[in-house]
Amino acid sequence: MRHRYLKDVASLTLDSGKCIGCGKCAEVCPHGVFELAGKKAQIADRDACMECGACALNCPAGAIGVNAGVGCAAAIIASWFTGEAPSCGCGSGCCG
Repeated sequence: MRHRYLKDVASLTLDSGKCIGCGKCAEVCPHGVFELAGKKAQIADRDACMECGACALNCPAGAIGVNAGVGCAAAIIASWFTGEAPSCGCGSGCCG
């Protein structure tokens, strides 16, 4: 079973045109967000992404982007530790 964080808030992007099919993203992702299909990576479960950045750091083609430590997911996780209301700073109240 995969972990879930927040629905539709991960900053994860994948440019399949740049992907060389090496599989590093699937290898290093702790939550199985990626899978290889037709010799290209694809995002299998975006909502399992915890935005750690391992995939982007290990992609030799630069096909993956993720804003590690920012956004709604980071704000909510930080609020668990601080006890304060979550705020990603966007002003829309999306993570509250």
